[in-house]
Amino acid sequence: MIFDQYTIPILIVFVASLLIQGYLSRTYGRWGNVRNSRNMTGADVARMMLDENGLRDVPVQMVPGQLSDHYDPIKKTVNLSEANFTTPSVSAMAVAAHEVGHAIQDKINMPALVLRGRMAVPLSIGMNLAPLLMLAGAFLHLTGLMWVGVIFFGFAMLFHLVTLPVEFDASRRALIYLNERGLSGATGEGQAGARNVLTAAALTYVAGFAMALLQFMQMLGWANRSND
Repeated sequence: MIFDQYTIPILIVFVASLLIQGYLSRTYGRWGNVRNSRNMTGADVARMMLDENGLRDVPVQMVPGQLSDHYDPIKKTVNLSEANFTTPSVSAMAVAAHEVGHAIQDKINMPALVLRGRMAVPLSIGMNLAPLLMLAGAFLHLTGLMWVGVIFFGFAMLFHLVTLPVEFDASRRALIYLNERGLSGATGEGQAGARNVLTAAALTYVAGFAMALLQFMQMLGWANRSND
């Protein structure tokens, strides 16, 4: 049950995920040392982008941690890590614009964002329970319990899938805004830097979905074999 045709692909994706995380750290660090063309902090960029999109009531807050930036659709706040909140770098500019992209999605009720929000809590619970249900079902020879685990993890895998268009769209909105407002610079260096930062971040979501899909296929195979 532990080793099958999905074991090696899962290990490959796991290693790829580590490499992608390293790439994100290097890319973010490189452009975190390059000032953007307007010398605006991430907080400045976020505030300007929010105001210009009719979101003046959405506050921009500083939160602890590195790359802990996120938009909270419940509290309606854009939360930036300390470095991105206070630094006038290309990385801070790109990350801040990306998070505001999520705020804009929330404003227009983007279907994928709404669906992801509704799925988040129950599916995070289901994803944690799925492996336990699979193991319990295998140990107790209860095929039905294993299939419940498969279904739980299947929905969790769909959560990763829905996340992809949400993140890609937020980055698209960010890059369009930065280019239209000239925040990327006339030489194109800042534009390339912002795109590199957001692309590196997007790859982490792609790797997350690939891992979830392979694990789902593996669990599906285990459940099928339990019927034999």
